Amino acid sequence: MAVEAAVRDRIEVRRATRPDGRLHGLGQTRYIDDLAFPGMLYAKIKRAGIAAARIRSIDTRAAEAMPGVLAVLTGREIPVNSFGPSLQDQPVLADERVFHAGDGVAAVAALTEQIAAEAIEKIVVDYEPLPAVFDPLEAMREDAPKVHAPASNIYETKVIRKGDADAALAGADHVFERQYRTQMVEHAPLEPHAAIAVWDPNGRVTIHTTLGRITLGRADISRTLKLPLNRVRIVATIVGGNFGGKNEITQEPVLALLSKKTGRPVKGVFTRGEEFASTTTRHPFVMDYRTGVSKDGRIVARKVRLVLDGGAYCSWSETTLGKACILSTGPYRIDNLLVEAHAVYTNKTMTGAMRGFGAPQVCFAYESQMDEIAATLRMDPLEIRLVNAFEEGTASPTGQVLHSVVLKDSLLRAAQRFGWKEPRS
Repeated sequence: MAVEAAVRDRIEVRRATRPDGRLHGLGQTRYIDDLAFPGMLYAKIKRAGIAAARIRSIDTRAAEAMPGVLAVLTGREIPVNSFGPSLQDQPVLADERVFHAGDGVAAVAALTEQIAAEAIEKIVVDYEPLPAVFDPLEAMREDAPKVHAPASNIYETKVIRKGDADAALAGADHVFERQYRTQMVEHAPLEPHAAIAVWDPNGRVTIHTTLGRITLGRADISRTLKLPLNRVRIVATIVGGNFGGKNEITQEPVLALLSKKTGRPVKGVFTRGEEFASTTTRHPFVMDYRTGVSKDGRIVARKVRLVLDGGAYCSWSETTLGKACILSTGPYRIDNLLVEAHAVYTNKTMTGAMRGFGAPQVCFAYESQMDEIAATLRMDPLEIRLVNAFEEGTASPTGQVLHSVVLKDSLLRAAQRFGWKEPRS
């Protein structure tokens, strides 16, 4: 016992150190932009700047003729010009259609970033503008412009039913109804998307990249380059902030092909503007809630309709929609539920992974409505949550029996420490 106590005391006072803590503290951490290779070139990508269009032609001759430009790349040169974690609906570089303004349509590799930036301005793209749709509710209409024509703009639907929501709502003492919306949110990492591609004499490509999911990224790069997986090596670097926004490839296949064309390493670093226009964001939601409650504040029924604005590409929208659908009714015991959720294409910046995968959006909606219900019934906001909160053995909306549920205990402990019941001066 004495030995165990000594070991326990020693563990309690020991401090864990981060292996990279000293480098971070001294400002010596090496990010992609700190890396350089002999003969390295710099890449820039020309963005469409138009939400929906057919590409008639791309004229790269002026850019190719510039001193210091060593290679130009268009979508037609990419072996498999599509990718995506759920649906392969996203081009690496748009070659026939533009689906949102941030789409890349061509890329250059040059001796300096300045030359590369000037070169993409000399690339002339002839567009045939097409009708665009930016509101997800409008995109659901039959007569709305089709983002990925001729397919429907609604590309995923999920439904949860439990009990009889309509009948329970009809018999409720009070019914509350409101629409809630959340906006698109950019991750804005301190380090933008960045990568360096270099080939070896044996036909293998090594990519140093800020990707957060290197195994998924390696598979996508292998597919887009039409290259065996064992010929693609990904070197993970310090990512400089991710939050889900670096879960997918962006410019990596472009840099790899430019490097192969020139026989030299090629670096690409996004500008802050590209981060906002051309990388994934948090999904905006339109959320309609209709909740029936009894006089004592108990929820008897809830109907929810979720419309997820996926932007131009699917990315992680299917996963996000599923999680949001399951969590949309909140951590509350409700016997009668109907949740209908749809993921919708629009001609906007694409949405994708971001911390929570749909949970923050629906939490904003159902907790806002809980406060509105409490105010109308003149109940304490804490009390109405305690009346309805999950308990040990409660079944979730999908029928999962929950264990180790400490929601009420957590609320009560937080209220005690916060001094919830104390009078306000």
